[in-house]
Amino acid sequence: MSRTLLRAGTLLGTTALLALAGAAPALAHVTANPSTLQQGGYGVVTFRVPDEDDTAGTVALTVNLPTDHPFSSVRTTPIAGWSVTTNEVAINPPLKDDDGNAITKTVGSVTFKANPGTRIGPGQYLDFPLSLGPFPADVDTLQMPTVQTYDNGKVVNWADPPNADGSEPEHPAPSVSLGAATGDHHGGMATAAAADPPASEDTTARWLGGAGLLVGALGLGLGGGAVLRTRRAGKSD
Repeated sequence: MSRTLLRAGTLLGTTALLALAGAAPALAHVTANPSTLQQGGYGVVTFRVPDEDDTAGTVALTVNLPTDHPFSSVRTTPIAGWSVTTNEVAINPPLKDDDGNAITKTVGSVTFKANPGTRIGPGQYLDFPLSLGPFPADVDTLQMPTVQTYDNGKVVNWADPPNADGSEPEHPAPSVSLGAATGDHHGGMATAAAADPPASEDTTARWLGGAGLLVGALGLGLGGGAVLRTRRAGKSD
């Protein structure tokens, strides 16, 4: 009986480790939140950037915006310790703003650069919000490749499209899903969604991590109890 309990505890502990291992990769990806916005609307997209290097820190991030579906409105917000620059590109054919005026240029990319003495350190993350719109009305998914630069010179391109078999690529491009337009296109719903906690890989990873810790604790408890009972039985003999 004691051996059976000990084996059960070991099995549960192993299961916990596997659950934690499965959760870790999701936390390492650069993601765009919220995961869903509305077609034709405006909203705040927040790029969550975790540092996945054990020793180096993240010092720059460039977000590339779609050129086949350009935004007429791109706005940034101040982030302490970071400077931001935008790169304009020409739009051909021009877009029309809400008043019918022609828009011939838009922001093609946004670069966030850490000021001296600032970085995203190992085990840390930082959120970079962008106010964007209007989102295209004729696509279901919008990808926004990003480039993450570390202070040791390493550069990671988060630009891989989804694999044909549905599996996740090594460096997936941050993306958002676009749902059918409802309500006020000028923000209301999309901006409110951005303020809610994102239902992204981070949430799933934390849930799996918590479940793994709980299962591991149960496994260790059962295993420890079995060892103690075995020792007591040996002493009584």
